[in-house]
Amino acid sequence: MKRTSMEGAVCPVARSLDVIGDWWSLLIVRDAQYGLRRFGEFQKSLGVAKNILAQRLKHLVDHGILETQPASDGSAWQEYVLTEKGRSLFPILVALGQWGQEHCFEAGEPRTRVLDKAHGQPVKPLEVRAADGRVLTVQDVRLERPATQG
Repeated sequence: MKRTSMEGAVCPVARSLDVIGDWWSLLIVRDAQYGLRRFGEFQKSLGVAKNILAQRLKHLVDHGILETQPASDGSAWQEYVLTEKGRSLFPILVALGQWGQEHCFEAGEPRTRVLDKAHGQPVKPLEVRAADGRVLTVQDVRLERPATQG
């Protein structure tokens, strides 16, 4: 089934999903956040077919999430490195992981956690806050849609 592009959508969530909305792309970004850089490293970590991995890496490079550079060890290989745009996905991955910890595991089931390196403690759950610091829920916000041109 051919995917519909959300490139022209007025919704930022839809446009974001157009770039990073498949699970392989987010898992590649997750692995890159934690230091993987080479095609083989991503393939080993994810177990994804090489053709799918190549497509997703190209897509992430084309959208400025990753960039390629010569291998840091001087070999003939290239490495995939997160750009600032890619690094800025970190809170998204943390939020998604925190949601998954709460809703996708049974009590006592082993799971990966994000820990603060300095203190070894779990990262505090992310919150959406108003400019004045208040915690906001979906009931506290509204969407402002652009006026249609006509």
